[in-house]
Amino acid sequence: MLKTTRNNLALSLLPILMLSNLSAAADHSSPNPAGKTMAEKSAGQSFTLDQAIDYALSNNPDLQIATERLGQAEAQLGVALSAFYPQVTAKVGYDHSNNPAQVFSMIVAQRDFGPNSINNINNPGYRQNFRPEIIGKLSLFRGGQDYQNSKAAELGISAAEFERSSVRNALIEAVTASYYAYLAAQEAHKVAQDSISAITSELKQTKLRYEEGTTLKSDVLSLEVKSAEAQEAQIKTANGIELAKTSIATLLGLSADQTFTVASSSMLPEPKLTTSFNDLLELAMTQRPEVKAAANQVEIAQAKLKSEQGAYLPRADAYVSYGQNSQSPGFSSSKDNVTAGVSVEMDLFSGLETKNRVSAAERKAAETRETERKTKLAIEQEVKIAFLKLEEALARMRVTEASVAAADEALRLVNEQRRAETETITRYIEAEVARNNAHSNTIAAHYDALSAEAALKKAVGDWK
Repeated sequence: MLKTTRNNLALSLLPILMLSNLSAAADHSSPNPAGKTMAEKSAGQSFTLDQAIDYALSNNPDLQIATERLGQAEAQLGVALSAFYPQVTAKVGYDHSNNPAQVFSMIVAQRDFGPNSINNINNPGYRQNFRPEIIGKLSLFRGGQDYQNSKAAELGISAAEFERSSVRNALIEAVTASYYAYLAAQEAHKVAQDSISAITSELKQTKLRYEEGTTLKSDVLSLEVKSAEAQEAQIKTANGIELAKTSIATLLGLSADQTFTVASSSMLPEPKLTTSFNDLLELAMTQRPEVKAAANQVEIAQAKLKSEQGAYLPRADAYVSYGQNSQSPGFSSSKDNVTAGVSVEMDLFSGLETKNRVSAAERKAAETRETERKTKLAIEQEVKIAFLKLEEALARMRVTEASVAAADEALRLVNEQRRAETETITRYIEAEVARNNAHSNTIAAHYDALSAEAALKKAVGDWK
């Protein structure tokens, strides 16, 4: 039972582990004082399932990373939209030269050209020029590249929102599975302790009967073996509790030195399956954030392809420059000058760079379409597996509940026969083990069904 529970827990935590690996390539997010305060307040706190989910949504690092990525996407949109605004630059230049052409240009620009300036045009000597100026530039047309880049940036915000929804969906399912795994491990630990108590009591009585010569040595040895097995089971279940609690702490974003407890529910919900597989699959394709994100990536790739294709078209810019030229620093309105104009340029040959960039964008668009198809197939498989596992868990739960009554009655009858000395100690041990296994399997089946139900909700995107 414990092995099954731990395997289910590992599977449920897989999406979170994958998302953690993907987020490792991102920039480190800024410290979160609010999250730190929550972590400090968690010391000694007892979490119900709902409280654990709420706390994880506020403090889990994967969700915080996804939130920061959303902020990055919004900033990228601002960068893309900046291409539609004028660009204004302040600049100061200084030149010192005896080149006749440059010196003549300086003299004219500084409004110092006179009748005698032409006499020294071949040997003007050294002259300096200070030019403070303000330059304004506005992009008039760039082959639609600015528009397509802004469209891709807008879609990038949606992609970041879908990513955060995906993390939220997987996080809630992982917290739920870990919570039930913890409760299952606790119940298994109690069963192991009850087994130890029962076997210890029986072993003590059997040893007394052996000393009196009314029972066999083999009965004592059999009970000692069963006692060792029960103690081993207790050790494993105690370790299972700590492992489950460690998983919960990780999902909650708590460090190893922070203490907390997990509150048991007095009334566990009854897992159920009331919807057909086809309806669940249709629901998953409608609301799973991964499906929307994959379609969103296709649109982004198409926008970037159109942006790269725009490099074949001409580019037009308007510009204006206001400044002055003088031999000394400072500013004088009598020597200012203004230049305004429009420039149009077009790449005639770029060393095949544009062609290769367009080809790469076409391949990227094809890749995103295949990724979308792969995502849908993966979600269909996930829904199918979750649906079948919930069906299996519900069937197991019904079977194990029926077996408990039979096991209890069998143990009662064996006890009566043993008191009448018509049944061996071996048969009693078998009945005891069967009863304990029946109770343990019932507990495991109930929690497995709850975990399977949570996995199915995650598969259809209920917690997005």
